[in-house]
Parts: sequence; C-alpha cells; structure tokens
Amino acid sequence: MLKRVTKHALAIGVAAAVTAGVTAGAQAQDKVRWQMTMGFPSTLPALADTGPWVAEQLDKMSGGNIDLRVFEPGKLVKGTEIYDAVGSGKVDSGYVWAGYEIGKLPAAALYGAVPFGMEPAQFAAWMLEKGGQEMMEEIYAPQNIVPLFCGTISPESAGWFTFPLENLDQVKGLKIRFAGLGGEILQKLGASVTLLPGSELFEALEKGVIDATEFSLPVVDEQLGFYKVAKFYHLPGWHQPSTNQYLYINKKKWDDLDEQTQAMFRTACTAGVAKSIARAEGTQGAALERLQNEHGVEAVEVPEEVLVALKKAANEVMAEYSAKDENFKRVYDSMTEFMDENSQWHRMGYLPRDWRANHPELYGDDAATTGN
Repeated sequence: MLKRVTKHALAIGVAAAVTAGVTAGAQAQDKVRWQMTMGFPSTLPALADTGPWVAEQLDKMSGGNIDLRVFEPGKLVKGTEIYDAVGSGKVDSGYVWAGYEIGKLPAAALYGAVPFGMEPAQFAAWMLEKGGQEMMEEIYAPQNIVPLFCGTISPESAGWFTFPLENLDQVKGLKIRFAGLGGEILQKLGASVTLLPGSELFEALEKGVIDATEFSLPVVDEQLGFYKVAKFYHLPGWHQPSTNQYLYINKKKWDDLDEQTQAMFRTACTAGVAKSIARAEGTQGAALERLQNEHGVEAVEVPEEVLVALKKAANEVMAEYSAKDENFKRVYDSMTEFMDENSQWHRMGYLPRDWRANHPELYGDDAATTGN
C-alpha cells in the first residue's frame, strides 16, 4: 500500500511539475503589442490584405500574446514614410512594398520589384533558398530595420492608357505615373514620369494631367475604377514581374524578442508569401474578364519593339546603379546569377505560355475565344 501511495504521489508530482513548466513557458513568452502601419489600404486584395491576415495568424499561433494592431495608411504615417518611421522607432512595424526608399537605400528597389526580373515563385525561391532574405537583413540593419519577406504577387499591368500603345515613338513625351526602377527606365526613353499616390490617380487621368498610369493587379485596378477614365489596359507587367511586400520591424523591438517569438514572426510571414501568391494568381483571370466583358476595357499587349527598347534601357539603369552603389550591385548580381541558373528549368520545365492559345482545339471552344 505504501508503494502504491508513493508511486501515486510521484505521478502527481511529475504531472504538476510538467504543468507548471508549460504554464511558466507560456507566461515567459513575449507579449507583443505593436502598431503595424499599412503601406496600402488593407482593402486591396493580394497587394495589401495579406498584412492583416499575417497579424491574425500571429495572434492565433501565440494564443493572443502577439497583437499587431493594424493602422491604415495615413492614420500614423503615410505609406511612403514607413521606412523612416520604423527605422526611427516612431512606429513599431509596417507592412509595405520595398522601393519607396530608393533615394536613401537604392538596393531596396530591387527587393520591391525588378524590371524583366523574377516571377513570384522564382523570387520566393531566391529570397528563401538562395540567401536573398539574409542579404536584405544585412543591408537594412544599419537603418535599424529588420525586413521580413511577407508577400509577393503576380505581375502588375504595364499601365492604363487613354490610347493604345502601338510603337516606340508614342513613349516620347508620354505623361505617365510610374513607380520604382520602371519609372527611371521610361524616362530614358523620353517619357515624362511622375509618382503620384494611388488616391490621386483617378482624377489625374480624368483631367488629363497624365496620359497613363500603372498601379497594380487587375483585381486591384478594377476596385479603384481606372476603367472609367482609361480604356486601354496594357500587359505584360515588364516592370514588375513580381511585386514584393515586407514586414518592416524596428530592429531594437526585434532584438528584444525571444527566439520563439521571432520564429513565429518568420513562420507567419512565410505563410503570408504562400497566401499572397495564391490570392493574387487566383483572382486575376476573373478580374481581367470582367474588365473586358463588363467594363469595356481593351487588353493591349505591349509591342515587342517597345519591350526590346525597355529592356535595353533597363540594362543601362541597372549598370548605372550597380556602378555607384555596392549593395545594389551585390543584390542584383545575386539575382542575376540565380536567374541564369534557373533559366533552362524555367523555360523547359513548364508548358510554353502560348501552348493553350495555340492549341484551342484540345481545350474546347472557350479557349479558342478567350485565349486562356
């Protein structure tokens, strides 16, 4: 009887110790109460709604210990000011496109989008498997920012035009809103480029202040109503084959977190990458059909002569930035090396892009009329 009591007491003691350890571990986990300011309105699908989704997953994974409070653009700072605000500690974190800080940190533009660069899956491979994330953290560390790769979306359009782009001569003198490296490339071809915030683009097109604008994916552009003032929607998105979002975190705040909490942030952001790819690719086909069939938009392919000229200008811009900024060169060289390594697989591993369009009889009459 004594042995039974002793064993029973021992079992109770072990169970209590385990429970106490688990409870203590849960209590020891960091409690995070941060602001997360948005670079774009969270209502914009794929482009921005991944940010709040990541915040929700962190809340669930941590049992409520991680609370990222989402603030829309302008509530704390403008979307274009997140880099400075996070670095200075004015805000704790922000979900943003990398690239607005090109004037202060040129390499950031490459992380935002590379003209004629990698598509979403390729970019994710380079970031997560080929050292892109580690390199980015090194470059941003002196700016007091930890940038976590947290989303990537399908190509943006080449722009909404008030006329169809048919030749290179039309680019000269073109008044267009464009962001990032793509804008500098267009300037080399004689375009007059301005960077207006998204909230001003509709009116600028309507009043003729600009002839054309790029902004985002078909599903986002449809929501913003550009089709009401410009009817020619140009593809492909040569300037942004992928558009990449990040969770910028103040470095001091990050360094104060324990490893478990940091791991949850990294995991949630990696999930955000998968979520954004799926959401972006899953919504564009229907949106493009609506733009054409319900809103009277004409989808226009950018002429090859224009694409060739843009690529030549892109080579010049990349060479110029690489010559004057060591980090830009280091990042661009790494990207180029991976694209070279991946090129044969990317070309031969998948069916040709025009396979279905060239063989509509194998897919039915719908394919013959839509080219999908």
